[in-house]
Amino acid sequence: MVSIPHPLQQLNLLPEDEVLKVAVVGAGYWGPNLARNFKASPEWDLRAIVDMDIQRALKIARPLGDVPVFASLEELFAGDDVDAVAIATPARTHHAVAMAAMRAGKHVVVEKPLADHWEQGVEMVEFAAAAGLTLMADHTYCYTPAALKIRELIAEDALGEVLFIDSVRINLGLIQPDVDVFWDLAPHDLSVIDFILPGGLRPQTVAAQGADPLGSGKACVGHLTFSLPNNAMAHINVNWLSPTKIRQMVIGGSKRTLVWDDLNPQQRISVYDRGVNIEKASTTAAERKAQAVSYRLGDTWSPALPEQEALGSMVKEFADSIRGVRPSRTGGLSGLRVLSVLEAASKSLAADGEHSRVAAYEPELEGTR
Repeated sequence: MVSIPHPLQQLNLLPEDEVLKVAVVGAGYWGPNLARNFKASPEWDLRAIVDMDIQRALKIARPLGDVPVFASLEELFAGDDVDAVAIATPARTHHAVAMAAMRAGKHVVVEKPLADHWEQGVEMVEFAAAAGLTLMADHTYCYTPAALKIRELIAEDALGEVLFIDSVRINLGLIQPDVDVFWDLAPHDLSVIDFILPGGLRPQTVAAQGADPLGSGKACVGHLTFSLPNNAMAHINVNWLSPTKIRQMVIGGSKRTLVWDDLNPQQRISVYDRGVNIEKASTTAAERKAQAVSYRLGDTWSPALPEQEALGSMVKEFADSIRGVRPSRTGGLSGLRVLSVLEAASKSLAADGEHSRVAAYEPELEGTR
């Protein structure tokens, strides 16, 4: 394991007024969204679209002003000089593409998940640190106004101690050819939990149950559970087969409970001053049984949120991280924490729901105390 420099000491920094040059690799589902946001950002100059299918790349490039297209990274690096690469290719290719870009000295942002194996993710994180490059995970939901507000509310103790997190992400979705429903949908919820909790996503074990009622060869319905600090619990429900689309996260706190309904643009966040009041001082079973339980029924309020595209905030964060304004809030280590939970979930699923240990990675940071 290498020793990782302090986040703001490690980067090959660029002047704050210099426009950064970027190439988007992958012209499938997510690539067009990345390309559009890089093109619209004053921080970036979109220099290329890279895809083995040139015709598919041209469909993205032409509406954006005939951005040059390339069939491979080798062609790109031979014909143009870019500062960074944004990767939107299948998960199984993330490691190879990211390593090729970083070996060429390019900063990298990778669509979720960071890689498809823990060891590959570790190699990516350590190489970026040793080379002084920014490696960032495109955890898009973390840059929504709702997630940013939730992070703020938890940081200022508006919810109190987190008692539980329950997340539902279900819809009649596309069954992916290379990953199951956990690897497809759960990274969104896991990355948000990692983003909003002060200590990040650090469970010791996880348990996963899944079902394949279609006989597709992979889990199409799944439940993932793991512990949170202070004897709290998180539960994530993911499903490709639901005719009803739900994207909702409930965060129960000792002071207030927050509900994030991502499909309700008029009121994405609701904060409820309701809950259970119970004295925690008692230690024996008899004392706990005798405790008086009271219920708090207070007001409900909804904070005002700006309407802005999360990807626009993500590409700005990528630029700020490269320039050393601040380390990315969804950097490589965040991507690695999410990846470790996904890999543990796969092991649990293979073991019929038995708890599986989550790999932990704690780099040594130079220049910190």
